[in-house]
Amino acid sequence: MTTTQTITNKNVHNKFKLNGFHLNAADLSRVAYSYIKEGDDFERPIGEFLLDWLDQKSYVNITTSGTTGTPKEIQLPKQAMIASALATGDFFGLQPGDKALHCLSADFIAGKMMIVRSLILGLDLDFVNPSAKPLDKNTTVYDFAAMVPLQVQNSISALKNVKKMIVGGAAMSPELIEKTKNLKTEIYETYGMTETITHVAARRVSEKYFTVLPHIQIHKDDRGCLVIEAPSITDSAVVTNDLVDIANENQFLFLGRIDNVVNSGGVKLIPEVIESKLSGKINGRFFVVGIPDNTLGEKLILVIEGVQQEIDPTIFDILDKYEKPKEIRFVTKFKETENGKIKRKETVLN
Repeated sequence: MTTTQTITNKNVHNKFKLNGFHLNAADLSRVAYSYIKEGDDFERPIGEFLLDWLDQKSYVNITTSGTTGTPKEIQLPKQAMIASALATGDFFGLQPGDKALHCLSADFIAGKMMIVRSLILGLDLDFVNPSAKPLDKNTTVYDFAAMVPLQVQNSISALKNVKKMIVGGAAMSPELIEKTKNLKTEIYETYGMTETITHVAARRVSEKYFTVLPHIQIHKDDRGCLVIEAPSITDSAVVTNDLVDIANENQFLFLGRIDNVVNSGGVKLIPEVIESKLSGKINGRFFVVGIPDNTLGEKLILVIEGVQQEIDPTIFDILDKYEKPKEIRFVTKFKETENGKIKRKETVLN
């Protein structure tokens, strides 16, 4: 692997292409200005990031997603972003000249890092509007792409033209995993956050455990939550709110978010574990959540998106005694964040 000391933000790989054209750093600056001045809405943040990347500063300002706390603006060192790009290239076996699709908003870290990976690894990058259907009317064959779950959901029939794909921004639902795990496309669900410069681990959708990228160390804190140490990416350990089981030094099983845990009558329940057990048994999207209850403190309920339907009570036989929902609610549409994460509490309480 090439060391990050020999590569800086001024380096543009000689195999790099943007929408089919070889461009050097000077060319990219001109393209960036044109995107900002006269580009489409989705091209302007691309132009702004390219200028930020190529300037004299050693860092880029990024707003965090709030995964590890309240959203805030942080400075990400460009050398750390380069280290992340190289680790991704190693992990996924990306080669100079590989054809890549950029269909994410460049306002967010995932979209910015697809640009950095392409510049550093020498990918042949196509930009398209980051719509819900990014492969619509596109017959190009891609070696590598990154999407959010909603885009994957709307692109199932077109994924035959993508050889390898990473999916992030929000967890893939059990239903979506079921739809994609037998496709020829190598689909990886990623694990990471802004503070770790996108993903630090990934897993094939047909597999159970996340595997960390090169040079990443993991352990649990006293809450049972994942702690990430990535010296080439961040100076301090990243303490998450994600409950995990650690299989070995390189692999972990994601259980759920500690802030989603339901304390019902003194019994702590992990919604994501319950949802996994119910996978494939309910038509449509669903989740379980705790709501205030005078007797139990919190009462576990099942929330289903869409019109009311008959639910066979035997589907709950697979659950432990305390995991069985006390109530079933139907809502027309789940409330979501911009990148597709379901807002559980807001969906139920508003």
